[in-house]
Amino acid sequence: MKRVHNARHGAEAHLVRGFLESHGIEAVVRGDLLAGGWGELPVDLCAVWVTDDAAFAEADRLLRDFLGGAPAGHHAAAGWTCPHCRETLEGQFTACWQCGRERPI
Repeated sequence: MKRVHNARHGAEAHLVRGFLESHGIEAVVRGDLLAGGWGELPVDLCAVWVTDDAAFAEADRLLRDFLGGAPAGHHAAAGWTCPHCRETLEGQFTACWQCGRERPI
């Protein structure tokens, strides 16, 4: 098991864990229940760990891209028009803010 991310708080750690698991990489959060001890305990006590060492490199790459904004940057340029109400939307949005319809595939 390898640590892939030190989180500032439990919510961030669980977000990262969920992101990795959505890409098929099993991960666990450790130390999130120790938040009450911050100031008395080491700073990096809340962390995300990849359970399979062989998946560490892929997890690290995915996480660096994600935290660096690569997915948002990739979709930002690909604007789209809602087929239902004809609202023009920026590429990072998956649903229309005018009528609520999901972006077509």
